[in-house]
Amino acid sequence: MKLRNDIELQGFLDAVDSCNGSVWLESPEGDRYNLNSTLTRHYLAIGKLLEERGDYMELFCQFPEDERKFYEFFDKYPGVN
Repeated sequence: MKLRNDIELQGFLDAVDSCNGSVWLESPEGDRYNLNSTLTRHYLAIGKLLEERGDYMELFCQFPEDERKFYEFFDKYPGVN
């Protein structure tokens, strides 16, 4: 799932928090950012990360049911995906 940099951050983080499995962002270079980790969220300043690199990062979920939560998020905020 590709992300744009104008994502509604709090809604996005709420969707991450509601997932049962791992959720991560991956750069084209193969860098993975675990969004379940509070340390990662603070360390990466996720808003800045998405602002600077969101146009070419992809979102992955461990479980298909968690992926559906993001489809619901993008339905709720159609201008951000």
